[in-house]
Amino acid sequence: MTDSPPFDLYPAIDLRAGKCVRLYQGDYAQETVYGDDPVAQAQLFADAGAPWIHVVDLDAALTGEPRNRDLIGVIARAVDVPVQTGGGVRDVAAARNLFEQGVTRVVIGTAALEDPALVRSLAAEHQVAVGLDVRGREVAVRGWTEGSGRELADVAADFADDGVAALIVTQIAVDGTMEGPDIAGLSETLAATEIPVIASGGVGTGAHIAALRDVVVAERTLSGVIVGRALYEGALTITEALARSVGGIDDDPKAGPAE
Repeated sequence: MTDSPPFDLYPAIDLRAGKCVRLYQGDYAQETVYGDDPVAQAQLFADAGAPWIHVVDLDAALTGEPRNRDLIGVIARAVDVPVQTGGGVRDVAAARNLFEQGVTRVVIGTAALEDPALVRSLAAEHQVAVGLDVRGREVAVRGWTEGSGRELADVAADFADDGVAALIVTQIAVDGTMEGPDIAGLSETLAATEIPVIASGGVGTGAHIAALRDVVVAERTLSGVIVGRALYEGALTITEALARSVGGIDDDPKAGPAE
């Protein structure tokens, strides 16, 4: 396929109580702390060549309270690449505060389902992504703790004319497992919408990134992938992840990390 749009790598920084953490399958009781300096972590990713940094305020996602919002602003000002962030952004004031602090793109999840007009209003002036976190095919809300009763493909189609910059689709069942992404669910999302789709959840190898990069549905491809735990645990180096995202190294699953 020629002239394909970029497939961007979004290294993830998940914040809880000011620290870099990861949850296993969205379970707040199964948290691993990977560091206490998120700003330095963001700078490491940016210096390695990451085109974006993806930051999630897990505290705000769960409670709506912006415990890490000032820290997100510090991260955005500390790196020279765009920052995409979400977690507990449930009103115009919260989103505007993040934009004022230097964030390039705000991700709206729960509020997008409960108040679609909020998405339309913000997307008219700013870059807005809709976060669709799913168990199976049901979209979850409130920090993944509740089901919405709505199916992924239906919700994705709802935002077709709202000026949304991207849909971020996270399969909760594989998030943090490094066992592989939900290719089928992502393919269904591509078929349901013309909005760019970013994959999240399950990436553990360079081959997983390559497989996502190569997904094609009706001549459309995914626009990027969010990677977290695999980078923190050394299953992937940031260098290899970046190379895989552009098809720069052998996509053999047995291939070793890039030097």
